[in-house]
Amino acid sequence: MKDRRHALITGTAGFIGFHLAQHLLDAGWVVHGYDGMTDYYDVSLKRDRHALLGQHPNFTAHEAMLEDMPALEAAANAARPDLIVHLAAQAGVRYSLEAPRAYVEANLVGGFNVLEIARMHEPAHLMMASTSSAYGANTEMPFAEIHAADHPLTLYAATKKANEAMSHSYAHLWRIPTTLFRFFTVYGPWGRPDMALYKFVNAMQAGQPIELYNGGDMARDFTYVGDLVAGITALIDVQPPQADERDGFTSDPADSLSPAAPWRVVNIGNGAPSRLGDFVEAIEAAMGQKAGRKLMPMQKGDVPATWASTDLYQALTDAPLPQTDLRTGVANFVDWYRERHG
Repeated sequence: MKDRRHALITGTAGFIGFHLAQHLLDAGWVVHGYDGMTDYYDVSLKRDRHALLGQHPNFTAHEAMLEDMPALEAAANAARPDLIVHLAAQAGVRYSLEAPRAYVEANLVGGFNVLEIARMHEPAHLMMASTSSAYGANTEMPFAEIHAADHPLTLYAATKKANEAMSHSYAHLWRIPTTLFRFFTVYGPWGRPDMALYKFVNAMQAGQPIELYNGGDMARDFTYVGDLVAGITALIDVQPPQADERDGFTSDPADSLSPAAPWRVVNIGNGAPSRLGDFVEAIEAAMGQKAGRKLMPMQKGDVPATWASTDLYQALTDAPLPQTDLRTGVANFVDWYRERHG
């Protein structure tokens, strides 16, 4: 009999997976982390994240690709997971225009392999990362889980939307309690170098202008990574109920709970979008310098604004998602950046 809860987390050398693994380890979990250590961005950053996690006696790293089913099976057999959290993916909206095959292999084949692992091991809860990009051409604000999300604008978004559909079929067929998270513009320490915050700070350090798409007329629901991890962990024991076990169950009108499966999708976002100009001002304040600005056209597949409805999250947890203010979160990143880069 296990005296601790066991989690298998994919993507633990990645930004969100690293922070979630740290949090669960600190909470007493045994964590098996699985990561392909791909070179989409600086692998040394991924290695340093895994090295930090490896200092904890209850962390085991498995470094192999999601497409490698025997390796994934071996990791799952070692983990004996009560919880599976699938965070690994080929990320990046713009990169999907350059390297589409990477998204098919990592997100579709890899996502299928994780579903097969869940079928074999029957965890108490399967949690999977989707994305706010799944809302695609939807213009109704704020984005709510019950809104149509049928018109993805990039292959990245399409693969994540496909993961949602694939996981629903597995939840229905194999009775796997499954929650999909649509994350909104996550930022914070140990962030990805391809994301705006890291890119802007790099440019400012080098005395170069920052590139602002759509002439800077953008808004994003910036979500601090610590708040996002708190949101994930608050839902670990909030499994969607089986479709045939709902006598007396009353769902919220905003609930995305499937009528046919123990499956739902939940937004994890700040719930209060910020203008890109406010984001830049927060960086300038943290760095103590002004940024040069280079105005750029809107990029293919991009949207001018995102805004998460957090009503469903609050209904499920009876509490609001923590909301780190933008200036504090950006300052935390800049402090980490300076410690790492000098």
